[in-house]
Amino acid sequence: MSDSYDDMDISEIRNCLRVWRESNERKSEEVLTIWNRYQEKFSKMPVNEKYIALEQVFYAALDCHDYNEAGFILAIFMQDFGPSSVRVFRHRIALLEAEEDYDSALTHLDSMIKMDETNAALRKRRVAIFKAQGLIVEAVKELVDYLKKFMSDAEAWQQLCTLYQQLGEYSRAAFCAEELLLHQPHNHLVHQRLADLRYTMGGAENMELAKAYYCQSLKLNPNNMRSLLGLFLVTNNLLNHYKSSGNSSKRKEIWRLSQWVQSQVSRKQRDARADNSPALTNMMLALAITE
Repeated sequence: MSDSYDDMDISEIRNCLRVWRESNERKSEEVLTIWNRYQEKFSKMPVNEKYIALEQVFYAALDCHDYNEAGFILAIFMQDFGPSSVRVFRHRIALLEAEEDYDSALTHLDSMIKMDETNAALRKRRVAIFKAQGLIVEAVKELVDYLKKFMSDAEAWQQLCTLYQQLGEYSRAAFCAEELLLHQPHNHLVHQRLADLRYTMGGAENMELAKAYYCQSLKLNPNNMRSLLGLFLVTNNLLNHYKSSGNSSKRKEIWRLSQWVQSQVSRKQRDARADNSPALTNMMLALAITE
């Protein structure tokens, strides 16, 4: 098979599209090229595979902003499945979103949700539409309502945490991160994110919590540089706090942790120099960490 996709038979077309689907490669321009050259051969595919391939072409057309071609494929689905089928509704909504006709997309979404109120994907599409319009407050309200019904959706908690961060509501973002931690207690990135939030919120109590979460993140993944550098910043803040408060025993404990952090950073700094990695060295210099 050549890079220009010339002279492909039906088996090569099927195999090429299948490989891209299974490897989660969009390859939108290439998919459209194959469709434009071998459109008549799609009808020779097995029925189930044909519609999967057509969906692949449909989303490739949306990616490439070829809305006329996407509309043509949508017409095929309407003819084969009927205008009121769920498949047709779903693709029509996707096309409306791509064309930025958000009001119509929301109208169709609401109609589908009324037909199936347990469909989590449809409700999350509403959140995506609000986000696309920059309506973060509305997206938050929609997502909060969604999580009342689907509380075990870890991705939704993560998205709500991000939205609260955008609004500057860090205490609510921290709550979402804590809920996410219940679902993924061994994910070092979740511990790191919660530590980042507590550090951003500031204050001695939040700094102590940030320290604990950074330490747990490093326990789960000792190579997490962001957690290591975050722990360095936290210990510096706590040292200043306990110096002013006169708590010498607590300050000694933080001092030992700070020394350990700097020894770890220095070791990684040496490794970065040995590996000729200027990026990590520059990160250390920015924090004024010296051996």
